[in-house]
Amino acid sequence: MTISIVRIDPGPRLSEASVFGDRMYLSGMIPEDTSLDITGQVKQALAEIDALLARGGSDKTRILSAVIWLADIADFAAMNAVWDAWVVPGQTPARATVQAQLNDPRMKVEIMVVAAR
Repeated sequence: MTISIVRIDPGPRLSEASVFGDRMYLSGMIPEDTSLDITGQVKQALAEIDALLARGGSDKTRILSAVIWLADIADFAAMNAVWDAWVVPGQTPARATVQAQLNDPRMKVEIMVVAAR
């Protein structure tokens, strides 16, 4: 039996997400409005994750792991405040957060998740 790969919004360089079996692999989600502060940018990235998970038949309670890249690790507490309000208690994924130089200097955050469906 062959399990097919479903690509959500495939483009020439990447897909927004790939679904294989019972797993969803999301690309790094970024804010649409880079003029926002860290709180606004994190909220936008998480909203993108919610929408993409829904399109693939999943939701944030099924996230298995997350990687968060912050342009400035000084934003860690502010990012966590938004994250903590978003995640469902008892359904928190494994997570890593690191500081990184992001591809747009106005971006403060990028978040990538893997979820079960």
